[in-house]
This record gives sequence, structure tokens and C-alpha cells, in this order.
Amino acid sequence: MAFADVLEQVGSTGRFQVLHVTLLCIPILMMASHNLLQNFVAAVPPHYCRAPTNFSLSHLDPQVALLLTVPRDSDGQLSKCQRYSNPQWHLLARNSTSEETGGAAQSTADPFTADLEGCKEGWEYNMTSMPSTIISEWDLVCDLRSLKQMGQSIYMGGVLVGALIFGGLSDRFGRRILLLCSHLMMAVGGTCAAFAPNFSVFCLFRFFCGMALSGLVLNSFSLIVEWIPTRVRTVVGTGTGYCYTTGQLILAGVAYFIRDWRWLTLAVSLPFYVSFLYSWWFVESARWLVLNGKTKQAVQNLRTVARVNGRRAEGDKINIEMLQESMKKEMSCSQGTYSALDLLRTPAMRTITICLSAIWFSTSFAYYGLSMDLQKFGVDIYLIQVIFGAVDIPAKVVVTVCMSMIGRRPSQCAALIFAGVTVLANLLVPYEKQTVRTCLAVLGKGCLAASFNCCYLYSGELFPTVIRQNGMGWVSMMARLGAMVAPVMLILGETVTWLPGVIYGGVPILAGGFALFLPETLAMPLPDTIQDAEERSQSLKSSKNSPKKEEVVLKETSNSLLKEPI
Repeated sequence: MAFADVLEQVGSTGRFQVLHVTLLCIPILMMASHNLLQNFVAAVPPHYCRAPTNFSLSHLDPQVALLLTVPRDSDGQLSKCQRYSNPQWHLLARNSTSEETGGAAQSTADPFTADLEGCKEGWEYNMTSMPSTIISEWDLVCDLRSLKQMGQSIYMGGVLVGALIFGGLSDRFGRRILLLCSHLMMAVGGTCAAFAPNFSVFCLFRFFCGMALSGLVLNSFSLIVEWIPTRVRTVVGTGTGYCYTTGQLILAGVAYFIRDWRWLTLAVSLPFYVSFLYSWWFVESARWLVLNGKTKQAVQNLRTVARVNGRRAEGDKINIEMLQESMKKEMSCSQGTYSALDLLRTPAMRTITICLSAIWFSTSFAYYGLSMDLQKFGVDIYLIQVIFGAVDIPAKVVVTVCMSMIGRRPSQCAALIFAGVTVLANLLVPYEKQTVRTCLAVLGKGCLAASFNCCYLYSGELFPTVIRQNGMGWVSMMARLGAMVAPVMLILGETVTWLPGVIYGGVPILAGGFALFLPETLAMPLPDTIQDAEERSQSLKSSKNSPKKEEVVLKETSNSLLKEPI
């Protein structure tokens, strides 16, 4: 009897699984809120230099005072980072906005040759759409504007560190306890970030939120897949992926009604206190318990599941000997000596690892490069957030059909190349044509979402069973590295405006070329050993015919079909 048979005995798709998966998926709705929170809490409001206090301008109309103190750029917009050293009274006469004030000596002076200086006394912000953001509260503009992107990179750094820490800890101490810690860490970290007294403290707690998010994702997914049968994992994976998509729409709604950055940060963090409380109900994975020598507790958990599913009699028949026998194969595999070095030890594995690393890095890099600076499109950020979230729905459907019909490799390659082309095409569209720019950006974002769906499934089918967890962990780390680097690239746009777009578009196209070197896995059985992967690679190279389309075999890890990137 295999463990799958034991799970069927206690009920593999009963009330327990429905409730268990539902409660685990609820927090996923709020994951997008933290990943994309920066779009709203760090929105840059219109701003200009505060007028010098040593000149009395309070008796003037505010628009007149601006004319006297703040120069305009070549586009006629108020300068954001400079002001006149002295009020330019002559501009009143030139613009016919006031009577002569005795500044005739200056009226002949060229305003563009007037002495300029920085915003020594701070900035004035136009907060008509938002009462406050971290930009206006801590003056993260002009010389400090790069700190906005650094804040998001620090958060993504937390996601990367969390993946390294929580992944190992969950294998050692269990999924349930680490999930509890992650919920509490996210709730407390988000709350503290909402009340941060300065930017440094804000970044510190956002880093903790990033770590917690990794722990939440890793352990939620493990608890989901380890308590449901193989036949429903694709459906569950699809639903989980759409939870993240729905979360992007929820974020737009919450941010629209809660405009203050502190209250918004608090609003997306408080639900994790609720999930922390009900997470105590979760049952630890019986698979993990057996593999870690806790077979007695595993038997008790299986009997608990049986009672919830109305199969108490079947559950009472389970004993320690039966469970150890069912997990004999898994226990022998867990005692292997494979490591991450095996990902590069043989030619086929080197090709797979290098190519997948490029694909995951570029997909995440371009995805967050597009998603994390919504203001650049010149469209209402709440509307563009809804559009960016909604486009994932058809994108996932299309790529799923393509993967089943034409294969994984062409689907992966096409998604990346088309995404890169749309990003590069956007550079050729004038800034004034916002509708065209937005449509191209939405198409690019949809292609990148499709690429993520494809690479989750494709990677699971390429890595052999004995090192699949190492392989998936490595490429996930590359994706988080891409998400870390993406905001930093926007800083380059301060000096060369078109450079970030070229990088965001060029990297996916390059990665699409890497995808061509990967073997096709459609209708191919999953490799269990490194030797299987090598033999498959050699047979595909020597064969000129396409593989016969047989029934697609989807095993455990490849059922992450529609999981969203974190």
C-alpha cells in the first residue's frame, strides 16, 4: 500500500481538504497587497520647492507666489528640485499678472539666467489625490528619489532571505509551526511598518514582511499539496494561482478607499492576525512526520482527517507499521546524498539549470519592472492596477492551452520574446499617446504572467525527482534575485530615460533564446534520476522526429501550474 492509498482511505477530497485548502488560500489573497504595496504607499505626488521664508509672499495669490519663486522646465512644468534664489518680481509685469512693484531694474533680465538653488527649506506637495505617502512624509525626492526604488529592493531582499531561511527550517521543524511564525511575522512587521517613525525603520520592517511572505508561500503550498491527491493538484494549483490574481484586484480597491499610506499598510497587514489565529487548527503534514521519524503523530493526524471526513472506522485501521510500509520508497529517497552541486555535474543538467536560471531571472525581472512603477504610464494608478491584475486571467488560460497543444518549449520561448518586444515597442510610442502605451504594457505584463505559469510547470518536468527540490529552490532564488534588481534599474532612468525600457525588454528576449536549448517535455514521463535526464537529452538530440503526443503525465511538483511568482 502506497501513501496515496492511505490518504484515500481517510478521504482524499473530503470536508477536511476543502476547508484546509480554503483557509490556506485566504492569506494568498493579501500577498499581492504586500508585493505591490509600493505602487500606492510610495506614489510620488506633484511637488515643488517651498518659498524662502525670508521674503514675505503670504499676501500674494499662491499662483503668483509660485511664478515668482519656482522656475519652469522646457515643458512648462514647475521645477521639482530648484527655486529662484530671490523672487523674480519682473515676471509679474512680463505675464501681466500684477501691477508694477518697483522691480523695473530687474524687468529686463532674462529669467532663465536668474540664480537658482536647491530646495533648502523643503518642498510643497499637491496632496489632492492622497493625503500622504512615504515620499511626502520623508521628502524622498530630488537627491533622495533613488531611495524609493531601494525600499522595494530591500523588501524583495527579504523575500530572498526568507526563502533561504524558511525553506530549510520547514524541512527541519515542520510546515505548520513555520507557517504560524510567518503569519505572525507578517502581521507584526506590517503593523510596525505602518507606524515607522522614519524611512530606515520602515525599510527594516518591510524586509521582515518580505521574509514572512516567503515562509507563508513555501509552507502553505507544502501543506496544500501534501494533503491532497495527485488527480486534483492541477485544479487546486489553478485556484491558488487565481487567488494571487484576485489579490491584485483587491489591492486596487483597498488602496482606492484608503488613501493614507499608514492606514493602507495597516489595512493589508491586519488580516494576518486572523490567519495566525486560525492557523493553529492546521494539521501537520503526515508525509513530513513520517520522514522525520514521528510516525505516531502522523497516525494521529491521519485519524483526525478521517474523523473530519466521516471515516472514523477506516482511520482507526491505520497503524504505525502500515504507514511506515507506505512511505518506504520516500524514506529511501530522502536518505540520498544529492546536493545542489548535482545541478551542474553533468552536461544535460548544466544546460537545464543555466537556461532555467536565465528564464526565471528575466521573467521576474521584467514582471516587477513593469508592475512596480505604475505612475510612468500617466494613467490613474488605481485603474492601471485593476487592468494589470485582470490581464493575468486570460493570459493564464491562453498559455495553459498552448502548453497542452504545442508544447512547453515553444510556449515558454514565445511568451518571453513577445513580452520583450512589447516593452521595446513602448519606447517608440510618444509619451502623449497614453492609451497605446498602456495597451502595450498590459500585453507585456500578461505575457510575463504566462511565462511564470509555464516555467513553474516546465521546471518541475525538467528536474529529476532526486534533485527536484534543489532545482526548484535554485530557480526560485533566481526569480527573487530578478525581483530585487528590477527596481534598481529604474534609477538609471533618472539619467538616461530610455535605458530601463531597453533592459526590461532586452532581457526577456535574450532569455527566450535560452529556452530554445531546453528539451521538450510534452507527453514525456518525468525523470526520476539524473541518468534519466541525461538519457532523455541524448535521445532528443539524436531524434529528428517530434515526440509522439501521448497522454501527459503530471506528477507532484509539476502541479504548481498556475502558481504566481513571489
